[in-house]
Amino acid sequence: MKKRFSAKALSLALAAATAFSLAGCGNSSTGGANLSGLDENGQVQEIAFPLAETATLSFITSAPANSTQNPNERVIFQRLEEATNVHIEWTCFVEDQFDDKKNLALSQAKSLPDGLFNANMSNYDLLRYAKQGVIIPVEELIENYMPNLQAVFEQYPEYKAMCTAPDGHIYAFPWIEQLGEGKEAIQSIGGMPFINKKWLDELGLNVPTTTEELTEVLKAFKEKDPAGNGTTIPMSFIINGGNEDLHELMGAFGEGYGDVPDHIAVTNDKQVIWTATQEGYKESIKWLHELYEAGLMDPEGFTQDWSTYVSKGKADRYGVFFTWDAANIGSNLEDYIPLPALAGPDGMKSVCRQSGSSTSGFQRGRCVLTSNCRDTALAAAWLDQMSAPLQSPQNNWGTYGEEDKFNIFELSENESGEPMLKHMDLGTESPVEVRQAQSVNGPLAILNDYYGVYVTCPDDAQYRLDWIKDIYVEDMIEEYVYPDLFMSQEDTDTLNQYETDLKQYTEQKKAEWIMNGGIDEEWDAYLTKLDEYGLQKYLEIKQKYLDDYFAEMSN
Repeated sequence: MKKRFSAKALSLALAAATAFSLAGCGNSSTGGANLSGLDENGQVQEIAFPLAETATLSFITSAPANSTQNPNERVIFQRLEEATNVHIEWTCFVEDQFDDKKNLALSQAKSLPDGLFNANMSNYDLLRYAKQGVIIPVEELIENYMPNLQAVFEQYPEYKAMCTAPDGHIYAFPWIEQLGEGKEAIQSIGGMPFINKKWLDELGLNVPTTTEELTEVLKAFKEKDPAGNGTTIPMSFIINGGNEDLHELMGAFGEGYGDVPDHIAVTNDKQVIWTATQEGYKESIKWLHELYEAGLMDPEGFTQDWSTYVSKGKADRYGVFFTWDAANIGSNLEDYIPLPALAGPDGMKSVCRQSGSSTSGFQRGRCVLTSNCRDTALAAAWLDQMSAPLQSPQNNWGTYGEEDKFNIFELSENESGEPMLKHMDLGTESPVEVRQAQSVNGPLAILNDYYGVYVTCPDDAQYRLDWIKDIYVEDMIEEYVYPDLFMSQEDTDTLNQYETDLKQYTEQKKAEWIMNGGIDEEWDAYLTKLDEYGLQKYLEIKQKYLDDYFAEMSN
């Protein structure tokens, strides 16, 4: 019978001992790796940090080009080595070369490391390398040696469900970053529409609440030219550009499904639909074409790249634009406010939620162990420290106490007088660059209930969370979003095959119709073409996995 885990939790520096003493099922192996980590007597090994003698593990990882390529120079890993007495031999690749280098390394079976710390593996990669015996299943190791990750799975069983492959195995340790959840998750909306409040005030205009009012505001921007010298652009975007697309305006028509980057929505009776086949989608395209015909859209919005989009925004030329955070585009965050959901001609008002957003940030393929890993118990126990509540925020964002450098955090205390990481005011320093210099990424878990206890919420995340909660949640009419589900290799291949043609054709016609019109005349032929590209089979596969997911969650 399995005993319950009993261990003294690690401190902030992971200096306290962590002991493992459990019983479990028998051993099994793949390519020499001990899949359960049990000893020769079928018992869970005792691992106490810091180890009495130094042990060595080997991992592949990646790092930004503008930061050190020697992970052991990073203070986070230096502290981990001191606290655990586990030395890591790193092979580090530059981020933009990582995929090619990783695949080459994995093709050389005899020289595989113990694991990939920043594996960034797709579903297809996980299934392919598991089938080849290159990576190993880790669910027994999680149960036996990873109490931090196991606790996350117990609190949020959906994460375990999303990590589990169709064959019942877990092949990777995940990255989990909760910033809100459900409708209030920071990812529930990708790109928000931001409107120039400074211009509204200068022109004596109110914040529009309907599509008709927005049309009139855009006309006023064009006619009054608040940017001066004819440089005003009433509304700009990057068509089909993810967060910079204008799809958030499209929920004001029909049944309010609007559009999202993957064109997938789930109805309130749990049916998967392709947003770009709905009547409301067609009506929204007709309205957007009217705006284009009236000269209220940036004509470069159909061709411009990110740098061009940003440069015009920093020159204060936009009345309305779309992005994750107004600070990315506008020269002054104070001049812009999120534009609330607009009511359409029939009174519909809907904010379109993104697929996978209900469980916030999640990546199932963040870290893997290979079949060459000889001490899987130690590897799992060491990796579990990455999911400790005070360690995960550091791995994800950066750390504290580095001398002569900017730090993401200072070591402070919470209301109970216990250690807490407090975000520093970086002044004019770029948060991204400071994070890249300190963070190590890898598998981790940051939960909503950590904020205010173990770590403060990042300022740039908090105001976005406030916008979502205060401005958009009340108009999110969809109760469900499509989760990030782990599908079989066969179904993944089939979906990828269909998805390429479906997305390309859908997005091509979207741009054409906004610019040129003609959607009514071409609509039936468009629907037929989507079916020829396999839309119904695509939705059928998606529905099968969604039904299974809801059934598992109900149990």
